[in-house]
Amino acid sequence: MAIKAGDTLPQATFRVMTPDGPAAKTTEDLFKGRKVVLVAVPGAFTPTCDRNHLPGYIQHADDIKAAGIDAILVTSTNDVFVQKAWSAASGADGKVEMLSDGNGDFARAIGLSFDGSGFGLGIRSQRYAMVVDDGVVRSIAVEDAPGKADVSSAESLLKSLGGE
Repeated sequence: MAIKAGDTLPQATFRVMTPDGPAAKTTEDLFKGRKVVLVAVPGAFTPTCDRNHLPGYIQHADDIKAAGIDAILVTSTNDVFVQKAWSAASGADGKVEMLSDGNGDFARAIGLSFDGSGFGLGIRSQRYAMVVDDGVVRSIAVEDAPGKADVSSAESLLKSLGGE
């Protein structure tokens, strides 16, 4: 069953890139005492993610944060090295934090994974955007197809926060 508003995020560990190399960060490290937007994409550098989804969060990062959000986190089932390269290539550094859910453990734990093996992609995360306040999901918008970035777009999220 997929996670929904009012649910607490499960314990999970992501990988992030630090100046000293890859490091583990738990859901507690990332969400405790913070109001965070968590965005999931099926894959870094994939067409919809790279051209239609992530750019809005980079462009509207200041507006989203001005609406009371402490951080914007973007997760995918790519490894931490790919996430780092995507952050640098997209101009996300300093605006959006990239999280690697390389094995899809978090996506499965919240019931939002899908099997892209038919396309050579393996297990991936569905595309969504959620607002998490101190580890509790306050709102979530899940796309009904991997190639869409409508209900989970930065513009839709910003409207739900009362901005723009």
